[in-house]
Amino acid sequence: MAGAFASHGLAALVEPRLVAIFETGARYQLVHAVAILALAAIGQHPGAGRWAVWSALSFTFGILVFSGSLYLRVLADLPALGAITPVGGLGFILGWVCVMVAGWRSIDGER
Repeated sequence: MAGAFASHGLAALVEPRLVAIFETGARYQLVHAVAILALAAIGQHPGAGRWAVWSALSFTFGILVFSGSLYLRVLADLPALGAITPVGGLGFILGWVCVMVAGWRSIDGER
């Protein structure tokens, strides 16, 4: 929905550079929301559960801070929010590290 809004509604309101920023937030939100859904399945394997939960929490944090700051930057005309966007990116990175650990532990069957 956010991507469709950017393409159809937002494009008439702001300059193309800002539409691209908004679309970046929507793309990262979509990718990480799908990853959170996949983590529900990974988390069922012995040993991966807590790592899958930490990953999902990190992705949720990343979505809120990364995508949220980009949305607010564009919609509320708050360019200063761009300064906190990388913090959300760190949440995504931490989440992917946790996914790797969860995957490894599910293969090993460790607890």
